[in-house]
Amino acid sequence: MALHWKLVIDAEDAPALADFWAAALEYEVEDPSALIDHLLAAGTIGEDVVTEHNGRRIFRGYAGIRHPEDPFDEVSGIGRGRRLLFQDVPEGKTAKNRLHIDVHGGPGGLDALVARLETLGATRLREVNEGPVGHWWVMRDPEGNEFCVN
Repeated sequence: MALHWKLVIDAEDAPALADFWAAALEYEVEDPSALIDHLLAAGTIGEDVVTEHNGRRIFRGYAGIRHPEDPFDEVSGIGRGRRLLFQDVPEGKTAKNRLHIDVHGGPGGLDALVARLETLGATRLREVNEGPVGHWWVMRDPEGNEFCVN
């Protein structure tokens, strides 16, 4: 039986990085506000673990995004399919990523995709013209995490 998984990405500002990747991948930012309201009303959590981002209550230091076509729990807002979770960590990024995301555009749309990602806050590092994929760009997200675009 296949296992369920999510990719967890350490961040300096989890909600902002989730916003970037949601826009980049055309995913949806998860909305845990109904779950938070329930947990607060039950006294399970305190206001100290909650903050607001883009008009929604979120758990402080965490933000998730999910594929818009995948199932999700309507009470918690948590995706049950393709999902990325961003979590704040105290230390900054210090070295090259050992795991990264590849973003695939449509045929002939590489230049437009790279330009769109730049408008969202990504930066180009280098162009690559080798290997089985042929031509792609290595880029950085707003927190400096490398990813490839082809």
